Amino acid sequence: MLEALDIMTWPLIACLLLPGLLVYLGLHIVQREIIFVDLALAQVAALGACVGILLHYETTSGASYALSLGFTLVGAGIFTLTRTASHRVPQEALIGIIYVVTAALGILLLSRSPEGNEELRRTLIGEVLLVTPGQVLRTFALYVAIAAAHFIFRRQFLLLSFSPAEAEAKGLSLRAWDFLFYALFGWVVTSFVQIGGVLLVFSFLIVPAVCANFLVNSLRAKLLVGWVIATLASMAGLYSSYELDLPTGAAIVCTLGVALLIAMAISRFQGRAA
Repeated sequence: MLEALDIMTWPLIACLLLPGLLVYLGLHIVQREIIFVDLALAQVAALGACVGILLHYETTSGASYALSLGFTLVGAGIFTLTRTASHRVPQEALIGIIYVVTAALGILLLSRSPEGNEELRRTLIGEVLLVTPGQVLRTFALYVAIAAAHFIFRRQFLLLSFSPAEAEAKGLSLRAWDFLFYALFGWVVTSFVQIGGVLLVFSFLIVPAVCANFLVNSLRAKLLVGWVIATLASMAGLYSSYELDLPTGAAIVCTLGVALLIAMAISRFQGRAA
């Protein structure tokens, strides 16, 4: 038991502290109906890390992080430009294309690396079990700063996501505020990709938010329910990965999938009861 606590202490702290902001951002993403933007931004960040690997930077180095963040900010600019009033080409389609192309580029780049397959696996499912106290505390400090920015500009961000027509009527610069939203969002994603990988980032952002939308209506209630689901799924996933000797990130993702099935079943039961 003591050995398990020693191994799991910082991964558990990471999975309890870090998903809070991801759940909040996930509610924005679900409301905007651009579900795969986080997956695409995570893949763009991973592409930056792939370039760093080819340049022989350590994956946890500042240079590798700067490359990932730089690629992510470029992606934020592209996603800002793809949001248009016309629905001739859905934004989600363009986001999907960007994801596929960046994923393919990552595979091509890593094919030049002797450890390409291992690095590709790491970008997908991360190395939560190997997270260090420094990584967790630095990332948490960044999340607090970004959460403060979202609190200060909460009116603008909430209008953009939940009432875009009202935001435009009030004279908000949609492109400028959209870029700020995506830039902050991309910074969060870049930081978590280095810890949890692309799949875990997507799961923490979307699954708790979707579960909350199935179960409750108000934004506050959705936040609370999403945080509870993310916390319980993290604990269950970490425990099962240790007991069954499974990849930690993948175990948490699958646990979140089970949570979604339960939320859907509860929602269906509530609908029938009503």
